[in-house]
Amino acid sequence: MSELPGIDLVALTRWLDAAHPGLRAGDLTGTVIAGGKSNLTYRLTDGQHTWALRRPPLGHVLPTAHDMGREYRVISALAPTSVPVARPIAYCPDAEILGAPFYLTAFVNGTVLDRPGVAAGLDRPAAGRVCEQLVDTLALLHDVDPKLVGLQDFGRPEGYLQRQLARWQAQWAASMTEPRDDAEPVVTALTDRIPRQSPAAIVHGDYRLTNVIYRADFTGIAAVVDWEMATLGDPLTDVGLLAVYHALSLEGDFLPPRLRVEDGFCTVDELLSRYAARSGREVSELAWYISFGYFKLAVIAEGIHHRYLLGKTVGEGFAHFGSVVPGLLAAARRSLR
Repeated sequence: MSELPGIDLVALTRWLDAAHPGLRAGDLTGTVIAGGKSNLTYRLTDGQHTWALRRPPLGHVLPTAHDMGREYRVISALAPTSVPVARPIAYCPDAEILGAPFYLTAFVNGTVLDRPGVAAGLDRPAAGRVCEQLVDTLALLHDVDPKLVGLQDFGRPEGYLQRQLARWQAQWAASMTEPRDDAEPVVTALTDRIPRQSPAAIVHGDYRLTNVIYRADFTGIAAVVDWEMATLGDPLTDVGLLAVYHALSLEGDFLPPRLRVEDGFCTVDELLSRYAARSGREVSELAWYISFGYFKLAVIAEGIHHRYLLGKTVGEGFAHFGSVVPGLLAAARRSLR
């Protein structure tokens, strides 16, 4: 059994055989799935079955982040609904096995639009469809009644925006690698202009193009992934962050893939209009949510940069995250103006 960073295959095999006898049919092998910049995701196989394993990053884990139990719970709750998620297999809360809690799901075959060549290969109708499917699936998630899927206690919607702002401000303080002049003015402006919350729903927390797996023929989404920030709260935080990610892709900054409106991909305004029509929600205060989205992304980038400086990242593509933080903070200020 070859070793993987963050995975002891011998210990994992021993746990699987004890906790889920008969699940494994042969020796385990695996690879790190490229693209994850926070929790780590692996593709595991025993020669007959293929699974995805998720665990927290190897270093600089913030106290309120990377809760594998919460992530597994929301996937399990949504599995019977029309929201596409990977089929849950097993959860291990014991940090002694791999150094942190982890969980297994069925491996979802499909396409992630996380590389420029994949997105560029879509024709104009397909480019428009993937944007529409992205928005429609988010509206579908926000339409799920938490009580009907056993998630009525998954979060505290009351005061959600205030707590979110305080939480991300605290995570900024814990992750900051150097002084950033725009950080304090952004937090002050966001605090002074907190809007009235939208009716509560299940919030993904990091919903974007590269956190969904499309079917191979692009007729729909096979699974929404990376649920580590999911909770109950104001769903417009998902919409604001999606707008930020999409704007950055259209501008060609920060994260792949590079999208172009002339190739058929939707504009940010088209995404927001479609969400408003599909969800029926009031979206007049989206400028605040978009600004908050830029701030969240700045905190995430700073945290990744922190882990990179400590030598605790796995794989490539981490070196540039520190350099984008000032631009994200500046965009957060501009959005509120």
